[in-house]
Amino acid sequence: MTQNIFSITANDALYPPLLREIPGAPQKLYYRGEIPRAWTHTVAIVGTRKATRDGILTAREIARDLASRGVLIISGLALGIDAAAHEGALAGGGKTYAVLANGLDTIYPPSHESLARQILETGGCIFSEYPEGTPSYPSQFLERNRIVSGLSLATVVIEAPERSGALVTARNAIEQGRDVFIIPGPVHHSNYRGSHFLVREGARLVTSAEDIIRDLGIEAQKKLPEFSSEQVKVFSVIKEQKVPLDVDRIAELVTLEPHVVQSALTFLSLEGYIEEASGKFCITKTL
Repeated sequence: MTQNIFSITANDALYPPLLREIPGAPQKLYYRGEIPRAWTHTVAIVGTRKATRDGILTAREIARDLASRGVLIISGLALGIDAAAHEGALAGGGKTYAVLANGLDTIYPPSHESLARQILETGGCIFSEYPEGTPSYPSQFLERNRIVSGLSLATVVIEAPERSGALVTARNAIEQGRDVFIIPGPVHHSNYRGSHFLVREGARLVTSAEDIIRDLGIEAQKKLPEFSSEQVKVFSVIKEQKVPLDVDRIAELVTLEPHVVQSALTFLSLEGYIEEASGKFCITKTL
């Protein structure tokens, strides 16, 4: 990967505001990629590295459904549930953010370098509190878990054994005053012993992204589409003229080929931003 490594301190405007609130917040964060300008809707999804097939599918589905509503997905890029959460967010057309337990000059595990590249190429970001050259020591995985939960409004636990990093992340979230949601599983399966313990301790049981969205009070809206420069030009011309325009007049004003204009009009119509009447187009809502 060729992305540069940058750093911010707790006093910088770009420093995640939710993270700034937690006890023991890192004074410096290293990152690759794009830091969000707004951290309004962030949810961590964590779980065991030795996940079952059902657990992986569930993590992907919930992350996909949340990301498609504009929720930012946080996890740790580890094997199992973490990777599935990142993959699901990407499949949902959303952005996802990973927190590593080592310096950002290397990706751990190495098998997830391709996944890390996808996160960055789609506008996400990879964080660490450790400078370049820092290897992945076992204690650092536990330390980074407070950042995963600290970046998030809530933490969703999918398959946490009795002793697991996911359980530590959930406890961090509770101490930070954040919500913890649990996906339940078979009562005798060892992967769910920690999860079910958290339910007994007061964590909330959920079974879908809809449960999470409702409990957090997030407005269940569809992620806004991304517009091409041609679509923006067409929309702007119709808006500026303040009268309905036909395709030929729009093409003349934007100096684009008619087929390009027609494609843009089709997209804008399907998304509900313009409507056609008697062969002419007018604005129905703003971008």
